[in-house]
Amino acid sequence: MILNKLKGIYASLVIAIGLGAIVFFIFFWKRDHNARRVRKYCRLFFDFCGVKLEKVGDFDLSADLIIMNHQSYVDIIILEGYHPRNICWVAKKELGKIPYYGYALKGPEMILIDREDKKGLVFLLKEAKERLAQNRPLVIFPEGTRSSGGEKFLPFRSGAKLLAEKFNLKVQPIVLINSRKVYNSDTLESTTNSMRMVILDSFVPEAGSDWYKKLESQMQEVYLKNYRELNS
Repeated sequence: MILNKLKGIYASLVIAIGLGAIVFFIFFWKRDHNARRVRKYCRLFFDFCGVKLEKVGDFDLSADLIIMNHQSYVDIIILEGYHPRNICWVAKKELGKIPYYGYALKGPEMILIDREDKKGLVFLLKEAKERLAQNRPLVIFPEGTRSSGGEKFLPFRSGAKLLAEKFNLKVQPIVLINSRKVYNSDTLESTTNSMRMVILDSFVPEAGSDWYKKLESQMQEVYLKNYRELNS
């Protein structure tokens, strides 16, 4: 529909202008907790685009690893805007090379890893240890890239499991529903104004157990239930 296309184009403009403003202030305030106060203005996206974000559950401020499904740029906007702590994203190195957007990752010192480099794992562990020492919780998309936004996740990769067990971190899973429908950057469309963030209970995983596989199943189940409720 033409209306969905226009809404998508408008959302793109809001993101572009908002990101530009945030990047500008990051340059001056990055020494102040990685410009965390500035980054929280991401939440204005929802006001400007008329998106209703329903939040279920509460953030655990003692959790140092956030595991979240990934569908859209909106996923990043949500957590940047609403999480109370100075979060640190674990992302692909390629994203840091994108003009404009790349500085939004490099300026606040996010962790950018090269998946093709054999030394990438050593680099990840070193950088993660430094961020945790700075009292910054890590955020990782276990799918590794954006899914289609349908009813199923992509298979979870091992990075989140490694970080949790290596540093004995308390994990908080978060499930996002409809973020790709709110904003699809591939087609520049917005087909809904309603989305949901389900914040699950945190836990400390037992190394050597099948906790990661169970977590994937749990998050998929929660996602599917809420997806069908919102899109019935």
